[in-house]
Amino acid sequence: MLRTLYGFMIMWGYLFVSIPTLVRLKKLPSSMSVAERDEIVHKMPKHWAMKVVKSTGAKVEVNGLEHLPKGPVLFVSNHQGNFDIPLLMAHIPKPLGFISKIEVKKLPIISSWMELLPCVFMDRKDRRQAVKSIQVGADLLKAGHSLVIFPEGTRSKGGPISEFKTGSFKLATKSSVPIVPITIDGSYKLFEEKGNRFYPGNVTITVNKPIQSEDYEQISVKELSELVQNKIQENLK
Repeated sequence: MLRTLYGFMIMWGYLFVSIPTLVRLKKLPSSMSVAERDEIVHKMPKHWAMKVVKSTGAKVEVNGLEHLPKGPVLFVSNHQGNFDIPLLMAHIPKPLGFISKIEVKKLPIISSWMELLPCVFMDRKDRRQAVKSIQVGADLLKAGHSLVIFPEGTRSKGGPISEFKTGSFKLATKSSVPIVPITIDGSYKLFEEKGNRFYPGNVTITVNKPIQSEDYEQISVKELSELVQNKIQENLK
């Protein structure tokens, strides 16, 4: 219980302290390159993520970082728990935003940082809005930002991977960026497994080899989804 209280204090305390930085970063000149802007904007969120993950006592092993290509990419990851986002922010050495459910937009401070990263908020219940969100995400990828999607749509909490939703893969087909499959194994142990309490656990993050646009442009979105899911599944214990 004490670890959980300490973890939430770190999480929300750091966010409140970050408000002046958030306000300042919103005023960055538009003349800056995407790469330069992202490096500056992501510095504090990355530090926040490292602090939050560390508060659980987690031991994190990261494999395959040598596979990370230069330039914008679409990261596709399985989704085991709430700590997946801070784990990726802390341990993937590349600025990245997320495709997030629209409910997160109601969270104070967090949503403001997500808009700045930038992230895309999607309402899966509203098909028209979801289609627009995919186009917004594709435009961000074309502009040079990297994004993460969790195509299961929900947390598995240590259970088997759910079938990937194919619609989110249009982010790649509309932008022609490399797809990097990521396997997260063990993140549910940090929170969900112990009744939503912060708890130590071993987590393995595996960065798979990228799938280049020329490798997926000749196959259907469904085939692409199955290909990526199989690559992620192979690294789960």
